[in-house]
Amino acid sequence: MPSSLPRLRHDLRQHLRRTPRQDRRRDLTHDLRHDFAASLVVFLVALPLCIGVAVASGVPAELGLITGIVGGLVTGLMRGSSLQVSGPAAGLTVLVFEAVRTLGLPGLGVAVLLAGLLQVAMGLLGWGRWFRAISLSVVEGMLAGIGLVIVAGQLYAAAGATAPASGLARLAGLPGALWRVLSGAATQAPLAVAAGTVLVIVGWRYAPRRVRAVPGALVGVLLAALATALLGLPVATVRVDGVPAAVRLPGAEAFAALGDVALLGTVLAIALIASAESLFGAAAVDRLHDGPRTDYDKELLAQGLGNTVCGLLGALPMTAVVVRSAANVRAGARTRASRVLHGLWLLLFAVLLPGTLEYVPLAALAGILVHAGWKLIPFKGVVALWRGHRGEAFVLVVTALAIVTVSMLEGVLIGLALSVGKAAWDASHLRVDRTDDGLGPARVTLSGNANFLRLPKMLDVLEALPRDRPLELDLSGLHHLDHACRAALEGWAARHSTAGPEAVRLHALPEPRPARPGDGEQVGAAP
Repeated sequence: MPSSLPRLRHDLRQHLRRTPRQDRRRDLTHDLRHDFAASLVVFLVALPLCIGVAVASGVPAELGLITGIVGGLVTGLMRGSSLQVSGPAAGLTVLVFEAVRTLGLPGLGVAVLLAGLLQVAMGLLGWGRWFRAISLSVVEGMLAGIGLVIVAGQLYAAAGATAPASGLARLAGLPGALWRVLSGAATQAPLAVAAGTVLVIVGWRYAPRRVRAVPGALVGVLLAALATALLGLPVATVRVDGVPAAVRLPGAEAFAALGDVALLGTVLAIALIASAESLFGAAAVDRLHDGPRTDYDKELLAQGLGNTVCGLLGALPMTAVVVRSAANVRAGARTRASRVLHGLWLLLFAVLLPGTLEYVPLAALAGILVHAGWKLIPFKGVVALWRGHRGEAFVLVVTALAIVTVSMLEGVLIGLALSVGKAAWDASHLRVDRTDDGLGPARVTLSGNANFLRLPKMLDVLEALPRDRPLELDLSGLHHLDHACRAALEGWAARHSTAGPEAVRLHALPEPRPARPGDGEQVGAAP
């Protein structure tokens, strides 16, 4: 029996050594099984969106696939947000369309490259967390404005017409374009295909749960392609030249425009909007799962490296896309492997099956983007904000309208300026209440924040108080009293205290230094 004890101890040690490793292998196999299934779902969601965003941006469809591949194989490998999926986003279509129109495709590649390098610099400097300080109303207003422009522009595509360049002209000319189609003056086939695609996407949520594993957007595109081919509908389809032919490395002539204000503005707009959308999306995705939280600086660095590669390849800019990320989480993804595999599936599709894209009707892609743009407009959020925070609702609406009527960058800057102005207004809010029955002491209550911006209002009320009766000034409701207001109050109290020691009585005057016995009870007056 004693001789068996060493053997028992040895076996126990070996068992304790093997168990964690076996558990890790078992967990890894389990995670990979979930990640593999999730990657297929994300691939099916991303495929039509990559193509649709590229077409809506006015660039070859292959460039959207390249950005999706980079988002999976480059950004997907990096740390930051473990389950967030990156690729071309509908939120940047308006900006990219304008950039292609003004700078051309080579200029777009340079802009995306510089924007990626700017994101890398911001990530290395630890600025990722500061993007969380951007007003949510500005971000929602930006997305709402983008959604309006996307819907307006893609309705022209659905009607088989060419959309005007400016967002305001698109909205103004939309009724006429739709009327020409509905009245029979233009072919109705593209509009019917787009409408059918939207109906499939909207109605797919009511399909059986197992059937819903296939994304509604993909089903809509497949049905539209099938109907177009079988019925011989006069609908334009996607043109494909092959992924290698679509890669355009920026040349020296493209970098010659570095001093162009339009190029620098585009770089700033892409970096700002892509970073804000990605990091706000990361916060939303973190609420969907219980895994590791996002490291915002690392995520910004990952997005920057991805955009740098996209710029070198002449592709579209990327952001983290909430639609794909939510699909990834709901499909049961556990690690970064799911998004890397989705990029691999996109690469295999682009290499092996690019010709199948030629069967995809442009009207079906327009329907997908109309649905995506509509979802960017927070109708319920605006109503809720108007009920509780009208200032925030005002910032949201003005930002959206500025993007539609002016441009993307200027609209965002207007929204940021309004947000800062509103914060300054809220920080300087001061309420002055006066109570005077004509017999006893007149009482004035100050609450809020008293700074130099509110000094005229405060002095107007104080100077209008009667000088022949005692006065009571209650400052207990003040959160802040700056030097200018303090000096004005002390001067006013000293002038009114000449009528007698009890002429002015102050209550709870905030002190700029630690309280001492007798401090904060009076200024130029008896307690």
